[in-house]
Amino acid sequence: MYDWFVTQFMPPKRRTNYTFGFTHRRSGHQMATTTRRGIHMNPVKNRFRYLVVFLGLACLTSILSNYIIINFTFICMKDDPTGIELSENGTTYNRYDYSVAEKSAIVWAVAVGTILGTGPINYSYVRFGARIPFFIAGMVSAFATILTPIGAYLGLPYLLALRFAQGLAYSADFAAIGIVCVRWAPLTQTGLFISILTSFSPAATVMTNAASGWLCKSSYGWQSAFYVHGVIGFLIFAAWLYFYNDDPQFNKKVSAKELITIQKNKTQAHIERDSFVPYWEICKNRVILTVWINSFFEMTTLILLLTYSPIYFRKVLDFSVIETGMLISLSAVAHMPAKLISGWLSDRQFLSERVRMWFFNTSSVGLAGFMCVTLAYIPVTWKYTSVVMFSIVYTLMGTNCGGFYKCGTFAARQYAHFVLAMIQFMKCIALFAAPATVAIFVSDESSHTQWGYVYILNGSLMFIANILFFPMATDQPQPFTFVTRKTVEEEKKKRQIA
Repeated sequence: MYDWFVTQFMPPKRRTNYTFGFTHRRSGHQMATTTRRGIHMNPVKNRFRYLVVFLGLACLTSILSNYIIINFTFICMKDDPTGIELSENGTTYNRYDYSVAEKSAIVWAVAVGTILGTGPINYSYVRFGARIPFFIAGMVSAFATILTPIGAYLGLPYLLALRFAQGLAYSADFAAIGIVCVRWAPLTQTGLFISILTSFSPAATVMTNAASGWLCKSSYGWQSAFYVHGVIGFLIFAAWLYFYNDDPQFNKKVSAKELITIQKNKTQAHIERDSFVPYWEICKNRVILTVWINSFFEMTTLILLLTYSPIYFRKVLDFSVIETGMLISLSAVAHMPAKLISGWLSDRQFLSERVRMWFFNTSSVGLAGFMCVTLAYIPVTWKYTSVVMFSIVYTLMGTNCGGFYKCGTFAARQYAHFVLAMIQFMKCIALFAAPATVAIFVSDESSHTQWGYVYILNGSLMFIANILFFPMATDQPQPFTFVTRKTVEEEKKKRQIA
């Protein structure tokens, strides 16, 4: 009866979402769909998008975890007796005890790989979707992670090569967020999807630092931290390859009811996958430029804290290795709940969309920047107060999904994957900028004053970026979203006729 009703009264273009046995638009083959009874009897099938988004989170977390492991293992690698060598002048040294300059080079190697990989990875996503390119990136990351202990033993050049490979893999992260949001997120759940997917940074920090701290002090040694993370990466990306595809309308695990939810109020250009992107029109848009500026300064500070907080906690605040791992994990643990709650709140209609963007961007960029500055003025003897302040900064940054992230996604619509991929590029530059500020101001890693200069600079720049966001914030699609392959071809024909 229900199928008869749909056949008689539903417009033909919408019947494919309801009727039994609709036709695959690309291959022409018949595909099984869900009847009305199937929609009610299988509630899990109507929520497949949540499996996709959490699987995406796991993959993003794996890639980031693989490259930040070494930030923690630095503090226990230098005590590894297997690294002790005899120099030419008869003195001993540890091959795993890296200088400040060498540590910066190890961080910058990831940045170089990420910068060089962002363009090709973004093109491959636009051309082929996220399924295969992201899977390849995950495999590269896992292999490079497992080989890192060998590379560290062979020498710095080998380690830098593996770090470069991890940077290439890491360049796939933010474009993947954009693709998943564009293809799988309903417009009414954009904030929630962004909040879940961008939670990979705190998730990686909490799990990796805690696990690495335990593994470093275990009988298996610091090398085991890399082996464990690498194996987990293989398993997670195998699941990605099995479950994910880029087109919900062609996925047999997506019910008709869920497909309607995903595609509601989206334009045809938003639903259909096309390799066309108006790059120049996007890059010169003032709203998008403001989004990128805010993302750059916020990420520079976040990378600074993620990369150097183990060193700061150990050498300035004088915590033990195990205490350092646990306290860093605890200081970052509130970041994820803050992201999820702010993502959910940003989708609620209690204020206008623009006011909500102002609120969340101010908390994640402006107020977080101010709190970062205060770190410089907390006496070194108040070490637990410093830990609490780190927690506050991490937590405030977690609300960014309702600020510049959501603004960029709404303003760019079907081209959001490129905007978020460029946020990844901003993160690449931030991977240089954060170590650069440390290299400029910090010559003694145990100096509270020198670290204070770094916090003051980065926090002040965040505060200024937030001020620039106020006049630019919008939830409306920008003019470039109406530029498609079809409109460009029509414009060319008009010029030829004229």
